[in-house]
Amino acid sequence: MDTLQEQATAEMMAAVQAWFAERLRRTDLEEAANRTTLQMGIFNDFLLDYKPGRTTADDFQLTDTDEFTPRTPSRLDAAVVRDTIAPQLAAMVQAKLEELADTPLIDYRFSFRGKFQTAQGKLHLTLIDHVNEGKRQALLARIHTYITQKLERGSRPTKKLETFFLTRHLLDPYLFPQPDIAWTIAQFERIEQLNKSRPQALAEHRGDIIRAVSAWAEKQFLPQFYDVQTSSYRGTEYSLKAGAAPDAQALAPIDLLLYGAVMILRHEPSYAKSTGLKFLEIARELGSERAVRMLKEGSGTFPDADIHVKNALLECRANDVFATISITIAREEADAYAQALAFITHLLNNGFPKSYQIKLKSKVKTYLPVKGLAKSDTHRFFANALAWPALQPQLEAYARAAIEEFEFYADTEGEKNCMPGSYAVFGLGLLDARYFPLVQHYMANVDEEHQCVQDQFTAAFAERHGVTTASIPVLATCLRACTDNAKVKIQAELEDVEKLELFHQQLQGLEGYLVEHMLYPIWGKLEKLAALARKAQGRRRELLLALLAAASKADA
Repeated sequence: MDTLQEQATAEMMAAVQAWFAERLRRTDLEEAANRTTLQMGIFNDFLLDYKPGRTTADDFQLTDTDEFTPRTPSRLDAAVVRDTIAPQLAAMVQAKLEELADTPLIDYRFSFRGKFQTAQGKLHLTLIDHVNEGKRQALLARIHTYITQKLERGSRPTKKLETFFLTRHLLDPYLFPQPDIAWTIAQFERIEQLNKSRPQALAEHRGDIIRAVSAWAEKQFLPQFYDVQTSSYRGTEYSLKAGAAPDAQALAPIDLLLYGAVMILRHEPSYAKSTGLKFLEIARELGSERAVRMLKEGSGTFPDADIHVKNALLECRANDVFATISITIAREEADAYAQALAFITHLLNNGFPKSYQIKLKSKVKTYLPVKGLAKSDTHRFFANALAWPALQPQLEAYARAAIEEFEFYADTEGEKNCMPGSYAVFGLGLLDARYFPLVQHYMANVDEEHQCVQDQFTAAFAERHGVTTASIPVLATCLRACTDNAKVKIQAELEDVEKLELFHQQLQGLEGYLVEHMLYPIWGKLEKLAALARKAQGRRRELLLALLAAASKADA
């Protein structure tokens, strides 16, 4: 064995030994494995990444750094790695597995993979794919017991950790090589049903279901028919394999792909929905007639009466796959908009994607008196509806159904991005103090990292309502949700000591950084406020100094 081969082998073996040694130092193995009956062991995989002098072994890989870092030079021959070094590494790990297989450290299945820099380029090898049959059978029994007791007979919400493991197990080909797709989907739907009383928990369970189905699609189902290129920084690309002609048996699981697509489109944030649409397009390309219908008419989740209405006043048609609601106003009357609002609100209350858009045909073109909003059909519909005072309560009901953090109208982006419900809330908030609580509810859900239209609304709100006992709590809530680019012209009104007192009261008990954030749209940098305080007298001076003191806590 030459020196290079010896050095490389020693370096790789040292990395493998260090991986096992580090994990064996854990003192919580029993505790971690006993959190749920659905976990047989902690670790099921690790990757040896050989780069001369920088070899690592880990049970996860954050990114494929080879995409953007230069290749590490290596003179090690690929044949030497494959024929000589790899068997030694495999024997070493196999011996460790025989010693540890029945401990909580090792799951029922364990794979050992290697990525090696060689003189001929990168070499990827699976060195061990070990299955502990005793653990596998025990896990299958536990899975069926869990489903019987907790899902089929159970009536209580389930635990997220259980869903995390169960969703992956049901789509694990080593556990269920020929899964019953209808039965599997039924288990996922039962998890949703049991957790529907807890919206936040339900969202987490759905997230685990979606991730499990997406992983199944990308790693098991689609690679049968497509060349799949994944990237940490680009969307996954699928290229149909030459001569791919899947038969009916091979396509039997396609309903699970469609189920995953609908789950993504209905429940994932806007940025993830392209994956759902891609799954649908792939299903159509593979010959699924159901996918064709879904792309044309929607997922089939909603009854026909819920997605299509037509009468003398209007026609409404909804497609949850594309998250579009088409509205044609035949007669510009309050009842036409009332029916359209009822149509939309009913859909949203029954699971229609909140990141939707309206395609409107109407002779009226009205927009809200707020700068920076998209001149879209969605905006125009709600501005038109706001012209009818009798519809205000219905518009509030719509807004409360639509508001959802991290969701955005599908026809907005960039600086015009806005959360569903924005147009109704802005219009109502400018029209009548009765809707101030609605504005506060909206602002409490704003994701200021991804939208800034609240800045312009806050400026318009201040101009419309000024600083009053009724408006100041709303202004404070708006200022908290504004970005650092907001400009709110109420400084002149705050020359009045009584109004300044009202404003000061709204900042009591807030963190210093938040106080500073709320002061900036009004006075700019704190130095400017300090200069005003030095010139002020009496109670006004006291209040300005108190504001500065509250903001200075940001530096504590």
